Amino acid sequence: MARALLNVPKRIRRGDVFEVKVLISHPMESGQRRDDRGAVIPRDIIHQFSCTYGDELVLRCELFPAISANPFLSFHVRARDSGTLVFAWKDDQGASHSETLAITVE
Repeated sequence: MARALLNVPKRIRRGDVFEVKVLISHPMESGQRRDDRGAVIPRDIIHQFSCTYGDELVLRCELFPAISANPFLSFHVRARDSGTLVFAWKDDQGASHSETLAITVE
């Protein structure tokens, strides 16, 4: 199961655009490598990522095998109200995970 490091500014003013940074700890195996015995290592990548702010979807993306291990995503959001950012992702092994981060808008 992957875990994530989430980073947003400490102070966010209403109407400002702020940067959200997400670093997901995940091996992102492409399925093209072989182990010591020559067997193909099964593909295991995060293939879907989304972020919601309150009840609004602010980012949804599909990831592909060319993404590096421990993917880093950065995007911008306009501050409306205090609330919660919810980050969710799914990988090829069927695991899904989510993290939440409360933000306070001044």
